[in-house]
Amino acid sequence: MVLIETFAWLAAGPPALALLIYSLEVAAGLAETCGGTVPSGDAGSIAILIPAHNEAAGIAATVAGLKAVAPKGTRFLVIADNCDDDTLSLARAAGAEVAERFDSELRGKGYALAFGRDVLAHNPPATVIVVDADCELASGSVENLCQATAQGTPAQAANLIIPDRSAPALVQISSFALLVKNLVRSRGLSRIGRCALLTGTGMAFPWAIFATAPLASGDIAEDLGLGIALTRSGVRTQLVTGAMVRSRAATLGDSAAQRRRWEHGFLANALRHALPTLAAGLTQGSRSMIALGLHLLVPPLALLFLVAGAALAVLAGIGTLWAIWSPAILLAVAMVTALVLTTIAWLRHGRETLAFTALLQAPLYVAWKIPNYLRFLFNRETRWQRTRREGDA
Repeated sequence: MVLIETFAWLAAGPPALALLIYSLEVAAGLAETCGGTVPSGDAGSIAILIPAHNEAAGIAATVAGLKAVAPKGTRFLVIADNCDDDTLSLARAAGAEVAERFDSELRGKGYALAFGRDVLAHNPPATVIVVDADCELASGSVENLCQATAQGTPAQAANLIIPDRSAPALVQISSFALLVKNLVRSRGLSRIGRCALLTGTGMAFPWAIFATAPLASGDIAEDLGLGIALTRSGVRTQLVTGAMVRSRAATLGDSAAQRRRWEHGFLANALRHALPTLAAGLTQGSRSMIALGLHLLVPPLALLFLVAGAALAVLAGIGTLWAIWSPAILLAVAMVTALVLTTIAWLRHGRETLAFTALLQAPLYVAWKIPNYLRFLFNRETRWQRTRREGDA
């Protein structure tokens, strides 16, 4: 009986802890924050760096959109990375500076960013803002990001998907999951740990930090790895809710590939960095590293509920056979708390992104993700792959 009870607590403990951390982040991030005021003074020279691999379908519109919201004098640098289409000529025609990079072995966004840094180093700006080639910045975002970097720290805009309630239900749920991660939980992490993670686009850096940041990486979640490295080196990223970067949702199939790449990258980084970061934070008394280490212990939302649900089913069986109910009750309370807070997040922030009828298909979404998680165990993504865009051939 002692062995069975010990097993039950071991089965309940990890998912209950992850749910508790998730719930704390969501609860802390639910309250709205002031977006901040746009600075009236000179923010210094600004460069917007746009890594682009075969983005001919949309690069001109992206450059035009960025030019419309950026302050006068902003430099726009497109890195045409291993392109075999018209990205270079179309970006140049749209008014951007373009640099070509070709390397069949060192592929990925991290290498493109490092190449762009080398180009900028000949005339370094005060602030570098990284924007993906399929994204748009909201008005005022550049100024508010620069206001943050003027304090000597990196900054991250809220990175969201443009709401589209006509999209398939599973795509809507995926967009809402991204909203919870990049807005609600990120805001909670900022309040708890006074730091934020980088999300790949809408990232801003003072030149002094960008010049030495570990960019040249083949990590399929290079933004996460960079954010972890900076936090562990004592550099805390600010979440700037007064800045927003958005992109359109991918199709169902492309969304699955996009999420698989990100989730495999997150899980690989979490396995490598979560416990060491938490231990280093406890040893050094670093609030930011403790919060980051705990954040990395929480798997992607669908996997979290999948594992917790499976563990709860096992614990219910143990309770029925041996009347050991405390572990099951603990895990059930943790699951209900997380579900209630997620529902509140949807009510406050997600109804424009996720229709109620689509929300009802959440169990199907979790089941849809199972092959993705099995693939992580047996055939995980290790190479960067560009997400297909609307308009691609």
